[in-house]
Amino acid sequence: MKLAHVTLLEDFGNRSLAVHGIMVLAFANAILAGLFVAGQLGLVSFVALLNFTAGLWVAHSVHSLGNGVTGDDDYAGVLNELFDTETEDGDEGLDTGRFGRLLALIAAVTAVSLLTSAQVLAGTVLSIAVVAVGAIAVVTAIVGFLIALGASYDESQQRWVDRQEENVDADVDADPVD
Repeated sequence: MKLAHVTLLEDFGNRSLAVHGIMVLAFANAILAGLFVAGQLGLVSFVALLNFTAGLWVAHSVHSLGNGVTGDDDYAGVLNELFDTETEDGDEGLDTGRFGRLLALIAAVTAVSLLTSAQVLAGTVLSIAVVAVGAIAVVTAIVGFLIALGASYDESQQRWVDRQEENVDADVDADPVD
């Protein structure tokens, strides 16, 4: 039995957009709870929602390792899906645009998390939060680098296969020398 809402999540791009949407909602609510809900409820809500967001972020980053942006896939990253920022694929080497966007996102989310943590938490708990947020940022940056590197490797391999196929086709089309 196939359900329409479940079959939509079979595609990696749709899953990625859904997970990113959940992360944005959870992170925004963590910041709002941390800054505007007083007492233990605000503190527990902030920590719980921030941890939920971090868990989704790391899990989705690891899940993304298996799905580089390829020509076979319609999915080209969240920013390209939302804002249609298509660029030429003529670049060789590491996908620096993708990696740079990821580092900018990590820096922004880490800064907001640390600033909100400094407002909400105190003492030893703040120190633990700083280490935890920093560890998540480092792990996400490493996984992002591996994703960009893997996508570049896949593109390089595809160029090599295309070049070999062109050479085989050229040899077949050439007239034999007598």
